[in-house]
Amino acid sequence: MILVADSGSTKTNWIALDKNGKTFFKTDTKGLNPAVFPKKTLYNRIVKKKELNDIKKKVDKIFFYGAGCGTQTARNYLQEVFEDIFSNADIEIYEDTIAAVKSLQTTEPGIVCILGTGSNCSYFDGKKTHQKVISLGYIIMDDASGNQYGRQLLRDYYFHKMPKDLAEKFEKSYDLSPDIIKEHLYKEENPNTYLAQFGRFLIENKKNDYAQKVIKTGLRTFVENQILQFEESANIPIYFVGSIAHFLKDEIEEVLGEYNLKLGKIVRHPIITLAKYHSENI
Repeated sequence: MILVADSGSTKTNWIALDKNGKTFFKTDTKGLNPAVFPKKTLYNRIVKKKELNDIKKKVDKIFFYGAGCGTQTARNYLQEVFEDIFSNADIEIYEDTIAAVKSLQTTEPGIVCILGTGSNCSYFDGKKTHQKVISLGYIIMDDASGNQYGRQLLRDYYFHKMPKDLAEKFEKSYDLSPDIIKEHLYKEENPNTYLAQFGRFLIENKKNDYAQKVIKTGLRTFVENQILQFEESANIPIYFVGSIAHFLKDEIEEVLGEYNLKLGKIVRHPIITLAKYHSENI
C-alpha cells in the first residue's frame, strides 16, 4: 500500500494506492505542519482518522509533501511521527513547493507560487526547484496568503478602517469579540489557520472596492518580495497552486500584468496529479 499526501497548515489530502497503482481510498485530515504543531498533535491527527489507522501496518511507502517541511530538522521531526505509526513504511518527505511543481505536470521552466493558508515561491528550472528565501512562517512572511489577509481584515476592523457596511457584514459572519480573537491567537493551536478563515470573507466580498484594495496590495507585496527575487520571472510563466490563488485568478492576472509578468496555470488541489504521478511510477 502506498500513501500520497499533500499537506498545508489547514488540511492534509491523502490518497491510498494499491500495488497496481489504483486508488484504494481518499481521505482528509487536519494540517500536519511540523513547524507549527507538536508531535502529539501530529500523531493524533493521523491515528484518529480511521481509514489511515486501519491500514497503518499495510503501508510500505509514503510520499508526503507538506508546508513547513523546508528544512531537514522539520522533515526529521515529522518522520519520527510517521515511523511511530507506519512502522513498516519507507517514508519520503518533501516541502510543499515540490508538490506544486509536480502537480503542474510540466518540464518547462517557471516560477511556482503557493497561495493558500500560507504562501511560498520557488524557481523551477525544468529539472530542479530553487529558493532564495526560506519562509519564516505566518507571523513574519506569508504575503497574500489566507492568514495574511485574515490578519489584515481584523486589523482594519479594529482600527475602524473597514467600510461601515462591510464591517457590519463582517460582524454577522464571525464572532469578533476581543476575548475570542485573543483566545484563538494566543492560547489555541494553529492561529495561522484561524486567521485564514477570515480570508474567505475577503473572497466572498471581493467585488467591494475595499476588498479589491486589500487583495491587490497583498498580491503586489507577494510579487515584489517573492516573484521578483528571481530574474528569470521576466521571461517565464508564473504558476500558482492553492485555494487562494484559485479564487483570486482575475486579481492575480491583473497584478502580474502591472509587472509585465505572464500567468501560467493555476492548480487548486495538487493531490490528484500527485497521486497520478506516483501511480505511474510504482
